[in-house]
Amino acid sequence: PEFDHRLALLSCVRSFRVSALHFLLLSNKRRKKLKGGRAGGGRLGMETGGGNSLPGVGQDATKRKVCYFYDPEIGNYYYGQGHPMKPHRIRMTHALLAHYGLLGNLQVYKPNPARDRDLCRFHADDYVAFLRSISPETQQDQMRALKRFNVGEDCPVFDGLYPFCQAYAGGSVGGAVKLNHGHDIAINWAGGLHHAKKCEASGFCYVNDIVLAILELLKYHERVLYVDIDIHHGDGVEEAFYTTDRVMTVSFHKFGDYFPGTGDIRDIGYGKGKYYSLNVPLDDGIDDESYQSLFKPIMGKVMEVFRPGAVVLQCGADSLSGDRLGCFNLSIRGHAECVKYMRSFNVPLLLLGGGGYTIRNVARCWCYETGVALGVEVDDKMPPHEYYEYFGPDYTLHVAPSNMENKNSRQQLDEIRARLLDNLSKIRHAPSVQFQERPPDTEFPEQDEDQEDPDERHDPASDMDVDGSKHPDETSRYLF
Repeated sequence: PEFDHRLALLSCVRSFRVSALHFLLLSNKRRKKLKGGRAGGGRLGMETGGGNSLPGVGQDATKRKVCYFYDPEIGNYYYGQGHPMKPHRIRMTHALLAHYGLLGNLQVYKPNPARDRDLCRFHADDYVAFLRSISPETQQDQMRALKRFNVGEDCPVFDGLYPFCQAYAGGSVGGAVKLNHGHDIAINWAGGLHHAKKCEASGFCYVNDIVLAILELLKYHERVLYVDIDIHHGDGVEEAFYTTDRVMTVSFHKFGDYFPGTGDIRDIGYGKGKYYSLNVPLDDGIDDESYQSLFKPIMGKVMEVFRPGAVVLQCGADSLSGDRLGCFNLSIRGHAECVKYMRSFNVPLLLLGGGGYTIRNVARCWCYETGVALGVEVDDKMPPHEYYEYFGPDYTLHVAPSNMENKNSRQQLDEIRARLLDNLSKIRHAPSVQFQERPPDTEFPEQDEDQEDPDERHDPASDMDVDGSKHPDETSRYLF
């Protein structure tokens, strides 16, 4: 029965693979030409001052040009009473970044909402149309569609569902555009929703912004690496790229009677994608030392043999100690060590959010990891701000891990590491691809004559839009 199930899965993922990458094979001549210049502004605008990170220390002491995407409306979306996914955590993170003074070292952008055709680069047309049309008032009339698209329980219908999807997907693809045009690191903490499939919602995720961002990066890079440190397996991303060698997916996750139930160490990819999917199955209570004993040797070897042109790191914070839905025992520093390590390779890096359900710790974690991206050590003592009361009684950034049992034995960890390193040794060389015609750059939308400044810069210090001064060619607006 297990064998038959795997054959069915492989048949399924082949179709997903075609859907995810088909647009890369289309000739430019078959595409509708859009008006406007290159998206993302490339290296135009603020070349000095804001946007360039502070120097790091040691061998990693190089400046990084870092951009950050934030929609001030994102914290207003509400999955419903009792639901563990709370977009409010993104607003809390932003408040910490502002009061720690980190936003002054970033280029801050409000993402342009992803449109239907943008989302349809991966997702099915009818699924996107459903997300656009469904509302709490109409859901009773669409029961069959709700069931078909797996919407209604873990993935509820709520007010503003589609704008929410447009916002978080827009930030991730916008980050990919910026990396394609000269930024070193791009951050979208609202993104990282890795469970969404081509035709269905899953695990609190409706649109797979990660797949869309990777597709954007593939326009410029022969190979893209995806790394997932959420406690849950990154199944939606793995599935989308299961049969290609242009995207390697590596997921470190809890395995065994745990959602989504996928991510066996034996799942390694299929066809051309064989050995390009790596799964690191972990048990309850893993601590910083045990986690890094796998993460660094495995990712070091991945970078050596795969040699990606860009890296996407999903920083799900539900792998932290004390998470409402998690069962790992990582400290914020231990979690952030993964960010620091991937940053050290000096490859364009997209940092995304993901899971995380003890929201005060999510905000702590992503604030600290923004500092890591910038090469800034953030003080443990928290500055007063509008959400200060969430962080009592200590009002510190870091939280000590618990004394929970680590069920990952040294022998188990050694066996996992040896097996995955052996799989990587079977990759003879980094795959190459011949670009016949590179897909067109993501472009600006046409300017709305009724809007004074359609490309307004987002004020890093507040949730309000301001008419910021900037180079006339620089913009946070883009098309796909």
